[in-house]
Amino acid sequence: MRPGNRRPPLAGALSIGRLLGQALALMAAAGCGGAAGSAQGPGDKASASTWSAYGGDAGGSRYSGLAQVTRKNVRMLRIAWTYRTGEAKHKDSTMASGASTGCARCHTGGNKFEATPILAAGRLYLSTPLNRVIALDPASGKELWRYDPQLDMKLERNEGFVSRGVAFWEDRRQPESPCGRRIFFGTVDARLVALDAARGSLCPDFAEGGIARLARDVGRVQVGQYGVTSPPAVVGDLVVVGSSVGDNRRVDMERGTVRAFDARSGAVRWSWDPIPRSPNDSAWSHWTTEAAAKTGAANAWAPLSADPASDLVFVATGSAAPDFYGGERKGDNRYANSVVALRASSGRPVWHFQTVHHDLWDYDVPAQPSLVTVRRGAGGRQVPAVVAASKTGFLFLLDRETGKPLFPVEERPVPRSDVPGEESWPTQPFPTRPRPLHPLRMESGDVWALTAADSAACRQQFQTLKNQGICTPPSLQGTLMFPGFGGAINWGGVAFDRGRGLLVVNTLRLAMWVRLARRARLDQGNQLGTPYTMTRAPLVSPSGLPCNRPPWGMLAAVDLATGEVKWEVPLGRVPAVAQIPGSERWGSVNFGGPIVTAGGLVFIGAAMDDFLRAFDVETGAELWKGALPAGGQATPMTYQLDGKQYIVIAAGGHSNLGTKFGDYVVAFALP
Repeated sequence: MRPGNRRPPLAGALSIGRLLGQALALMAAAGCGGAAGSAQGPGDKASASTWSAYGGDAGGSRYSGLAQVTRKNVRMLRIAWTYRTGEAKHKDSTMASGASTGCARCHTGGNKFEATPILAAGRLYLSTPLNRVIALDPASGKELWRYDPQLDMKLERNEGFVSRGVAFWEDRRQPESPCGRRIFFGTVDARLVALDAARGSLCPDFAEGGIARLARDVGRVQVGQYGVTSPPAVVGDLVVVGSSVGDNRRVDMERGTVRAFDARSGAVRWSWDPIPRSPNDSAWSHWTTEAAAKTGAANAWAPLSADPASDLVFVATGSAAPDFYGGERKGDNRYANSVVALRASSGRPVWHFQTVHHDLWDYDVPAQPSLVTVRRGAGGRQVPAVVAASKTGFLFLLDRETGKPLFPVEERPVPRSDVPGEESWPTQPFPTRPRPLHPLRMESGDVWALTAADSAACRQQFQTLKNQGICTPPSLQGTLMFPGFGGAINWGGVAFDRGRGLLVVNTLRLAMWVRLARRARLDQGNQLGTPYTMTRAPLVSPSGLPCNRPPWGMLAAVDLATGEVKWEVPLGRVPAVAQIPGSERWGSVNFGGPIVTAGGLVFIGAAMDDFLRAFDVETGAELWKGALPAGGQATPMTYQLDGKQYIVIAAGGHSNLGTKFGDYVVAFALP
């Protein structure tokens, strides 16, 4: 815009259009990811004052028993300290938006500060998008040490640079010895690193000088497209890690193998491939022989959960390769798109539950399985359970010991594919409770725009797409996806209020489309090894706003005893249209997750408007919001120190949403 020209009313939304159309088209999954903390089982009292694992505890409940900050005084929260990682000043900070850095093979996904710090051994530990690990004084935010794995800035990573956090392990035999307490984390270039929690130096007795190389025994690896973006799980003296695999490159992509390493020596204790390669596995019969041998991915890119008392690790898997055409992997593709309970001591499957059969929509299980305890029956019997949150917006409540659904799940017919060579699955699982947290179909009356020109453009796009509701298969014509491949629920996951039995979850509502095309050359394009290439993008107007009617982001609470949705409210604002009357009801496209405290509060950032918010867990009323210096597309955490409760969130922005870029960690507390 030239100086002196008036800004058009929707000019501010144009950046949203570029980001939604370019970045969101590749978004969401990192699938294109005796400890003092993790030895605590779900519900341990220790979680009242600490946040010792990524999800608050080993089971990922994202709950804190702290209650100093309450619904009555939350409005008094102020910034207690702010720390900067320094990455905003890094010479490659242009990568925040996926901009070119002058190299021929740079990544295109930008930076995403999605980390949740943990509190262990009296310190805060966090990871940055560039896989630097930092220890902070939890009272002041002062840096105590940092470790830099020296990533190659020229890695070709479609998903960009991201790290959601680290894990802590304590050697109960000799905790005060060098490396008696360790920080474990994975890198985007496929390293599992063990650091001395006290000094930040490599632990030389772990694997190869403190580093285990992960790009081994997983098939042909394309540099930059195989790594780790989520923290490992620590169960006793084992460190269990999944992987992030770049989506849709070819059929025989890297394997999604989950591995357990000895926390002391780094030796591999077991490995498990989500795609069964042997007839000895009962799931093998749900694949063709050829597909079971060559198909890649189905990787566990989301954080893992553990129940040490039951010797179980819970793995959320994604789709098998490639996402949008399954003619080379006929069958229901058992173990992909599933929650799988593994025996922690051996890696053997105990049970599994598949949320999508023969996935054609990139409908991963994107969130950490959350371990909860729910009341069942007239007597209020307490049942250990697992919540599986799917990109479809479905919540599956499963018995923790058996994997059986606690509410009925129905296999319902879904549209069949008309693409030659494809054999789509005839039914999909639909939970009867809770109800879907995302609409299952977009009708013509749901097409939305602010201007006549945008309305015409949205309707023209909408009318060209095949649209038979959720699970309409990809087509040569082009198919509407609602929910989109970005998911109604993503890596932010859920939070569980143990006292009230309420599960809190944020959702995204953004229509998308996918189109297949016959391959012109066998060696060109994506989805190599299939007859078709693929294009996909969000369904947005020329002004950049979603073509589907708002709200675009919601926050909801579900009573797990009954399966009823207790409340549902819009989450956040889209800054470019915040001045329009009524836009407070539209919510925001969002990434990140909630936490719940015993003070009756839900804390969440996630939205595009750079705030950390607090909601009343019983009503959904917004009680407070604190301004952040950059986008808060991360999940917060909380802890108590010297009688003061802190709420901490990473605020560094997110390249997929185009929120303000930064490198901040911000702590709030009462005056």
